[in-house]
Formats: sequence, C-alpha cells, structure tokens
Amino acid sequence: MAKKKSELWEWTKALVVAVLLAAIIRYFLFAPIVVDGLSMMPTLHDQDRMIVNKFSYKIGEPDRFDIIVFHAPENKDYIKRVIGLPGDKIEYKDDTLYVNGEPYEEPYLDEYKQQVADGPLTEPFTLEEKIGQETVPEGHLFVMGDNRRFSKDSRHIGPVPMEDVLGTAGIIYWPIEDIRLIK
Repeated sequence: MAKKKSELWEWTKALVVAVLLAAIIRYFLFAPIVVDGLSMMPTLHDQDRMIVNKFSYKIGEPDRFDIIVFHAPENKDYIKRVIGLPGDKIEYKDDTLYVNGEPYEEPYLDEYKQQVADGPLTEPFTLEEKIGQETVPEGHLFVMGDNRRFSKDSRHIGPVPMEDVLGTAGIIYWPIEDIRLIK
C-alpha cells in the first residue's frame, strides 16, 4: 500500500511540474496563434497556425520587416510586418518603400506586385498624411500587412505602441505542408 501511495505521489509531482512548465513557457516564451484573415497574404494564409516568440521581443525591439503579433484597438490580436521603427520617416511612392529618404526592397511583395494590373499594390502616402506626424513616434512601430490593398494596419489604426507587441512570429506549424520558418 505504501508503494502505491509513493508512486501516486511521484506521478502527481511530475504532473504538477509539467503543468507549471507548460504555463511558464506559454505565458513568457512561446504562444500558439491562428492567422485570421488575408491581410498577410502571400506570406501567411488564413488559418495558418504559428508560434509567436515572446522571448525574442523581450530582449529588444523588433527589426524592420519582422512579422509581429500585437494587441489591436478592437480587442483583437493582429499580425503585421514592421515597416517603420521609432524616429523613421516613412513614404511610399511608385510602389516603393522609402525609409528616411532611402528606397528599400520588399521581396515578399514581388508575387503580388506581378499580379496587380490596375495600379500600385501600395497606394502612395507619407507618414504625415496617415498619422499626422513626420516620423514614427518614440515607443511605437509603423506596421503594414503584406496584402496591402486588403490590410487594416498602421495606415488605419495608427502606430502600434511597443507595449502592445506580444512577440515576433517565428514558425508556421500547421498545415503540415506549409511548415517553415517565417522571413
């Protein structure tokens, strides 16, 4: 009888430790998320399941072109690409991104740019036209979806406060045929 109690106690301890570790990992390091919508096509597809790396964001701010997950004003979590960092001056003209006056390549948009026949993929704008400021405010990010014509992003909701960022999107794990690291 004592052996059964000891074995039950050991299993209980192991289960409690496993649950605690899972909670710590989920809350502080990694979290699963499901893509809802088409705003990040062709990079991410509706209903892709992915892992958000919360730890990498805690180390420092995201880099330009990272894909991040953040709390949006509508009490939803959005997935978008970082275009502008604090202090950046952002402008689009002739379907080209300009950051602080320098043109930037966006190879993740090439597929969509080839498909568009009725104008640019990204309508021309300046940051001042969209948010009323010349540069991305300190402590904020300017984000956009890859599916520029059908994305509700910083052009509509304004710059994203850094404290609203949950983490960076790292890995798509479902559907199985789409498993990959996200660039």
